[in-house]
Amino acid sequence: MTRPSVVVLDYGTGNVHSAVKALERAGADVELTADRSAAMEADGLLVPGVGAFSAVMAALKGVRGDEIVDRRLAGGRPVMGICVGMQVLFEHGIERGVDTEGLGEWPGTVTELPASVLPHMGWNTIDAPDDSVLFEGLHDERFYFVHSYAAMEWTLDVQPPFPQPRVTWSEHGAPFLAAVENGPLTATQFHPEKSADAGIRLLSNWLGTLR
Repeated sequence: MTRPSVVVLDYGTGNVHSAVKALERAGADVELTADRSAAMEADGLLVPGVGAFSAVMAALKGVRGDEIVDRRLAGGRPVMGICVGMQVLFEHGIERGVDTEGLGEWPGTVTELPASVLPHMGWNTIDAPDDSVLFEGLHDERFYFVHSYAAMEWTLDVQPPFPQPRVTWSEHGAPFLAAVENGPLTATQFHPEKSADAGIRLLSNWLGTLR
């Protein structure tokens, strides 16, 4: 079976090589690039994210990543966001009083977790829907989180014939969105590439949707 092609969008955020290696282990042919043609033509696009919401948005726009994501989704082409790469899919992010406009693929605002200890760092459980494709065989696994901010509400109203999104939750101080599966758009607040074998299996599940 042909390995699916995935572009990890290279827009200058953090160390993304672990994501590249994890995707390769999961069964993909991976390219780290900001080239628009490569990003549009790949079977899947992964948008990583480390750091502040505003800095990630500025860097994304610097390589026209916002346009690439929008164009891919308009054509039903799969996109996956990780950590801040998930957060920027929402309408707004508020960090330290600064309100930054996100990509607006989903309604809602990313805010600071109401927890006594931040960041939320380490392994945590998830509550995924029974019919989740992303978490198939992984409902009892733990995943690795590093974040102080998250989306804590899911308000997207999807009407038939469009399928209802599959929304997965976790908790640190309060329930927050740990993952979303919404047609061609998938995202995780945790880091699959840092989540050992469970993370590789999750990425393999995502790659299975690209074929």
